[in-house]
Amino acid sequence: MTPQPNPCCVPSKERAQLLAISQAASATRRRAIRGSTEDMVRLDGGRFLMGSDAAIGYPADGEGPVRTVTLDPYHFDRYPVTNRQFAEFVNATGYRTEAERFGWSFVFVGHLKDGGPAAEAIPNLDWWRRVDGADWCHPEPGAGIEGMELHPVTHVSWNDASAYADWAGKRLPTEAEWEYAARGGLEQKLYPWGDELTPAGRHLCNIWQGEFPTHDTAEDGYAGTCPVDAFPPNGYGLYSVAGNVWEWCLDWFSPHFHRVGTRVNPLGPPSGTAKVMKGGSYLCHASYCNRYRVAARTSNTPDSSTTNIGFRCVRDDAASK
Repeated sequence: MTPQPNPCCVPSKERAQLLAISQAASATRRRAIRGSTEDMVRLDGGRFLMGSDAAIGYPADGEGPVRTVTLDPYHFDRYPVTNRQFAEFVNATGYRTEAERFGWSFVFVGHLKDGGPAAEAIPNLDWWRRVDGADWCHPEPGAGIEGMELHPVTHVSWNDASAYADWAGKRLPTEAEWEYAARGGLEQKLYPWGDELTPAGRHLCNIWQGEFPTHDTAEDGYAGTCPVDAFPPNGYGLYSVAGNVWEWCLDWFSPHFHRVGTRVNPLGPPSGTAKVMKGGSYLCHASYCNRYRVAARTSNTPDSSTTNIGFRCVRDDAASK
């Protein structure tokens, strides 16, 4: 029986044959050094404290224990991959995403003009609808991406994100690389900017305000995705590492593996059924999912795609081994 996803996870579209391909493709960490470093930030790496033992976390997610992790230097995309960048990839390669090949993807019910009664609902996750024709260039029924060129691309699976990264001469970040980057040089803070969600009443990320899932007040200015540079960067000059869209990581998800696995350039378990996602999204709300915290984590199957999952890439530092 397929495990029931927790409330912050989006529903899965498991395809056994694609899962086997994903497992083979990510069994080891592959160095990527041929991609351009334009719009990337070089990070020195070194030691940092990963994870969290905070009481507001989710023990079942495996956020803790806090542990010392060591990373080699690497380059990290300043922004999530945008619709404009993904369009360049598609135009250059003719690539078709899994949502396009499947013929459908998951759309948040609040973004359907009629509330989505004709679309297939997901048991126990009433805010999701399976929508025919939804994909990266048609994120909502009857809507394209015109005017959203600088928004993060969505409706991309882990497999799609990996294909883009390969084309760009890069790769997806490990969870440790993602978390180190998102912390922006701060140690054990809840958010990329500190411990207060809205310091002096100022919104610093794109998440849900109001009552989920029925009413989003959009106090932060957005009720869906926002441009990747809409909010200030963290201490490393990286944008949109909290909220907006979940970001795929290279690692297979496990709530326990990091307790025994290596803590030098950790990769996660050698196989699994779901991939780590970090950062939270515009659908996250403290009443049910405060996983926009830096240490928070969740997962989804590598062929899943929704209106709130995107990604960014990393490139290994050519001078390090």
